Amino acid sequence: MPEHDDPAAEAARRRTFAIISHPDAGKTTLTEKFLLYGGALANQAGAVKARGGGRAATSDWMELEQKRGISITSAVMQFPYRDCVVNLLDTPGHRDFSEDTYRVLAAADAAVMVLDAAKGIEPQTLKLFDVCRQRELPLLSFINKWDRPGRDPLELIDEIEDQLGIRPTPLTWPVGIAGDFRGVIDRRAGTYTRFTRTSHGSTMAPEEDLDPEAAAAAEGEAWETAVEEQGLLDAVGADLDPKAFLAAEATPVLFGSALTNFGVRKLLDSVVDLVPSPAPRLDVHGDRRPLDAPFSGFVFKVQANMDPNHRDRIAFVRTCSGRFERGMVVTHGRTGKPFSTKYAHQVFGQERETVEEAYAGDVIGLVNATEVRVGDTLWLDTPVEFPAIPSFAPELFAIARVRDTGKFKQFRKGIAQLDEEGVVQVLRDRDLGDQAPVLAAVGQMQFEVATWRLEQEFGAPVELSGTSYTVARRTDEASADQLRTMTGVRVLERADGTVLALFESQYWVARLEQEHPELVLDRLVAEGRPG
Repeated sequence: MPEHDDPAAEAARRRTFAIISHPDAGKTTLTEKFLLYGGALANQAGAVKARGGGRAATSDWMELEQKRGISITSAVMQFPYRDCVVNLLDTPGHRDFSEDTYRVLAAADAAVMVLDAAKGIEPQTLKLFDVCRQRELPLLSFINKWDRPGRDPLELIDEIEDQLGIRPTPLTWPVGIAGDFRGVIDRRAGTYTRFTRTSHGSTMAPEEDLDPEAAAAAEGEAWETAVEEQGLLDAVGADLDPKAFLAAEATPVLFGSALTNFGVRKLLDSVVDLVPSPAPRLDVHGDRRPLDAPFSGFVFKVQANMDPNHRDRIAFVRTCSGRFERGMVVTHGRTGKPFSTKYAHQVFGQERETVEEAYAGDVIGLVNATEVRVGDTLWLDTPVEFPAIPSFAPELFAIARVRDTGKFKQFRKGIAQLDEEGVVQVLRDRDLGDQAPVLAAVGQMQFEVATWRLEQEFGAPVELSGTSYTVARRTDEASADQLRTMTGVRVLERADGTVLALFESQYWVARLEQEHPELVLDRLVAEGRPG
């Protein structure tokens, strides 16, 4: 068969990776510059924080994101680079949305971690790295903002190893201290690349490759310092180890500046050279679905109202095997019903275009897939079920009530949609239904997003009232009946039928476990912390 019809050959051309970072480390800027270098922005990138009312970032499409200047939702973008097809999955930068980041990472084959040259490892970086570690994803590190004052590069390398417990292996090394960025040494090739600034970083940075003698003459003391630092790296054997990278034991490190485009091309080249192409995916039985098996995929994200003009709902599907063709009728694994893929799109930030075919590693947006949920499997001809995407244990709980009872229908619709998307977990009392559901979250900002979307997208302003609950445990019907008779406990249900018991303190849970060992009180934390 022709190569373009060979699913395994097409999968080998795919590079599917996610970007993670602490807020303000430059992740969104880097995302846009990747698109610039991939030719997806017509060779000119607009500033992320618009000058004079200009454009916003491609990936941050939600109005609330643009107002807050942070990524709240995840975004999917595809572009060609060299002879590969690159699938870039942008993730929320705030730790409050680490559950959404986890779902996106379930669809990625590697990740790029962006660090601020002045701040290094920050508390939220640790949280996001922990999410990456749970997925056992290979990790590239990009030390950004080297065009601004920052810390010593050796100090930053040491910090990565000390705080993350992963061995850094620099691929490039900066010439010039942070704030006086001249270029980088390619440690594998032994060459020096000198950069030239462009106006506002809107076009690709001109690069000039120099041999060591020419570099020494051009850069003087800055070159000598970089060579000395390289010698220290050589002495400790901080060289690329592809096996350790794929095993998530080592992280290749590159230096650059997304704002000025310095080092962006080298990072993108490293993604293509090092990130593994899609591999056969394990199903629930531990068997691998061959890449050339009939089409299969799993839903890792659901998002409503990306297009305010249509108020539609998109299910994002990571293709796992075979060749997807628009219009094919697949089976929706959870319901066993046939599912038409007539309205299949490639989603480019908020923009979209019809997709005719896709292969393993590609992400398809299925429009108005009303019955499809996060974690569902879709398949053609040969049945398969992929493992469910775990939920994190909620840490915060609030009761939601619609302010205008005349808007209750919109409120109920909005609550159901946010629950399906995983913006928050919605817990219901079987006797009250949607009258006053409890919203459960990992972080406070999830509540802010939920209330903003309920008002702006569904026309249902709400008020949230805090609760005294701090701990959730999964239980069963028999235990639930007994727990409902106890003080300091509330029993609620998730939409998937899971019964949860909420407690006011960890002490109260421990006491019940000791006095009533017959009760089922399973830790939810195991759902979000596999392995």
